[in-house]
Amino acid sequence: MSARQETPGSAEYGNLYELFRSRFPAERSRGFIVLEDGRAYSYADLEDISGRYARLLADLGVAKGERVAVQVEKSPEAIFLYLACLRAGAIILPLNPAYTKAEVGYFLGDAEPKVVVCRPEAEDAVREAARAAGVAHVLTLDQSDGGSLPERARDLTPIDGCVAAEADDVAAFLYTSGTTGRSKGAMLTHRNLGSNALALHKTWGFRSDDVLLHALPLFHTHGLFVATHCVLLNGTGMLFLPKFDADAIVRLLPRATVMMGVPTFYTRLLAHPAFTAEVCRNMRLFISGSAPLLEETFHAFRQRTGHTILERYGMTETGMNTSNPLDGERIAGTVGFPLPGVEARVCDENGKLLGPGEIGVIEVRGPNVFLGYWRMPEKTVAEFRPDGFFITGDVGKIDERGYIHIVGRAKDLIISGGFNVYPKEVELCIDRIDGVVESAVIGVPHPDFGEAVLAVVKRAPGRDDLTADAVVAACKTELANFKVPKHAHFVDELPRNAMGKVQKNELRARYADA
Repeated sequence: MSARQETPGSAEYGNLYELFRSRFPAERSRGFIVLEDGRAYSYADLEDISGRYARLLADLGVAKGERVAVQVEKSPEAIFLYLACLRAGAIILPLNPAYTKAEVGYFLGDAEPKVVVCRPEAEDAVREAARAAGVAHVLTLDQSDGGSLPERARDLTPIDGCVAAEADDVAAFLYTSGTTGRSKGAMLTHRNLGSNALALHKTWGFRSDDVLLHALPLFHTHGLFVATHCVLLNGTGMLFLPKFDADAIVRLLPRATVMMGVPTFYTRLLAHPAFTAEVCRNMRLFISGSAPLLEETFHAFRQRTGHTILERYGMTETGMNTSNPLDGERIAGTVGFPLPGVEARVCDENGKLLGPGEIGVIEVRGPNVFLGYWRMPEKTVAEFRPDGFFITGDVGKIDERGYIHIVGRAKDLIISGGFNVYPKEVELCIDRIDGVVESAVIGVPHPDFGEAVLAVVKRAPGRDDLTADAVVAACKTELANFKVPKHAHFVDELPRNAMGKVQKNELRARYADA
């Protein structure tokens, strides 16, 4: 079965920054970002700071289409740096601050950026990785407007406007781990990001008085693109938290109208004694994504607050694909309908279209779908059907009313706390540990993170001295914390089918209550 919504009118896409700028308030003194301590940045500040950063990038020799890697903590300056990359015609490569030196080294070597911006405390390690990858410049940025980036840009003259760009020029690389352990750089164009932002802004009914509560990270599609783009298109402001903090959320909710979060945010708010309907009295919309929202959370939230969470569905390669309706029934366990301009269908493994209620692989097509994987043409071709539909790898169905349901994930992807964890990458790390014969990494239910990463390990004969704590500790030296198994269980043999493939479904059932 397939579903589609028509695009509401047409839009011209050049440089994405020009689209945003066309929606900025006429009075540039209007607030853009307000921090919890009261510090504020206006749209005039946005234009000035991003313009100076863009000037610095140009002075460093960053030409149109060259990459700028960014591994910093969340701050207003990080958003201005993103906009500076757009204005300079550069391609931003946002990286999770939790990535290790080895992981960063891979990204720098693969993307070959001209500049990398990192936290001051990580400068030595990043410089070493940058030197090995041939990166020309390393700059620093902290959470308090400090570092060599703002210092060197402070007295520069902002650039005028932005570098001209075509709709299909690449604006961002987002790396997504592959099942082979090698991360792939998804190339997102100005058209991909712009069309998706316009569709979300319309679908979620943004108003001139909306204030977004922003507690998401900025290295991820959700926080950097989905949330921030809606505010920029709206020409309004946001309350800006460096990270999720339930106490701070409860304090700020009366001043906000819209909040976007991952399911973990909502489970933690429900556990907060001061989170009440009164706190939410000014709220217009709560949106959830990046991981499945449990029906229990959906119903408990509505009962507590009177608000029905709006769940949507997207992925790194496509941005957002679907959303439950703003006006209409939001059904627990579904991700709603395709966004304007997006087509979605469910097919079998051979691409045959399936009927209503039949379970298969979800495929999508639209202006939001990425250009392809950086320097992986064969992989790109393999992920698309001849008619242009992208094979998401997510398993689901479309019911008789057109609601899309995600019922599972192909390739055994784990989503923990809203972050994607590909088991093969963790397994490769574990299998290198002395005393390990082989491993299988699975996701198991977790009340806070949605899924927890769990390792099932076969030890070499006579190596009973290898402990679960040792396995976890070894992973922590090579992997970002969200990828590290919460625990390791040891088995004599991993269960296999007749073809010799490890039966992860059996392992998930066995350790569901671990």
